[in-house]
Amino acid sequence: MLRTIFILHPGGFGDLLLAVPAIQSLRERFPSHQFMLCGQDESAEFLADCGLVDRWLSVQSTACTALFGGAAPDPSVRDWLSRCDLAVAWTHDDTGTLAATLEDYGAEAVVVESPFAPRLSRVHQSERFLEVVGGQAGQIWNTPLTVPTAVREQAEAFLTKLGVSRQRPLAMIHPGSGSRHKCVAPSVLLPVLEGLESEGFEPLLLDGPADHEMVHRLLVHMARHPILLSGLSIRLLAGVLSQVDLFLGHDSGVTHLAALMGAPTVALFGPTESARWAPRGRAVAVIQEKPCRCASWDAVRNCREKPCLELSPPAILAACRTIHTLGVNPRIS
Repeated sequence: MLRTIFILHPGGFGDLLLAVPAIQSLRERFPSHQFMLCGQDESAEFLADCGLVDRWLSVQSTACTALFGGAAPDPSVRDWLSRCDLAVAWTHDDTGTLAATLEDYGAEAVVVESPFAPRLSRVHQSERFLEVVGGQAGQIWNTPLTVPTAVREQAEAFLTKLGVSRQRPLAMIHPGSGSRHKCVAPSVLLPVLEGLESEGFEPLLLDGPADHEMVHRLLVHMARHPILLSGLSIRLLAGVLSQVDLFLGHDSGVTHLAALMGAPTVALFGPTESARWAPRGRAVAVIQEKPCRCASWDAVRNCREKPCLELSPPAILAACRTIHTLGVNPRIS
């Protein structure tokens, strides 16, 4: 019977993507093992689609929630743990119940620790995930995620249906993020969009579930609306990102996904620390100009001026130009 690795990550999409280099490092350490990921449904399923893990379970399923309460997991998880050489849980376990349950049901080695633990010494969140599992400092894996051929074909058909021409390089712009307090004003993005169009790019505007306000604020100032991408699943979004020549976004899970897909990526940062949260990839530029003066996230929410988000459109456009020149998306080269 094949030996196994069990990974539990209850965080959101962006947080899970920050753990990808650590999972890649574990795959190198255990090349003959099967990997199971217990995480948020669509995010975990996506990493299984990309071949990073072999099986996935919903962290909300009773198969996973039982582990937190010390109850017996269902037979499939018990079988996995009975063959498990390492169980990793990137979460808090103040009572030790989760670690004890993983050990009781057969995991040979158990590591349970949040990447926010005070004892961790590294700065970037990806390196903190690595630190938890014993990865070396500076050991960041930048192998682009590969989506299945069927997902690429679905994305190609989706873009064709929208009338996207492949005669021009594609630039996806994401005006939103998980919070509007991390987003630049339309007065910053508009000149960049106009500049990209004048340089021959076909702009695609991404409108996610939490982005409607920021997208609307941008569109009302535009004489010609670009093609709008709305209602995309993570899988379809990844497929579209595998086709684009440039991605421009804020500190968000989508920006991390673009970088991990190998798309040339420009990330705009304001109140969050780029040293901790910036995406990493083969072709990534981070724009962060004025340091945030707010002492807490509550202060950020109440800050009206937000000088940290007063980024220079010419600097952003220059970064887009440079990062695109470094090399097109490896999926379409």
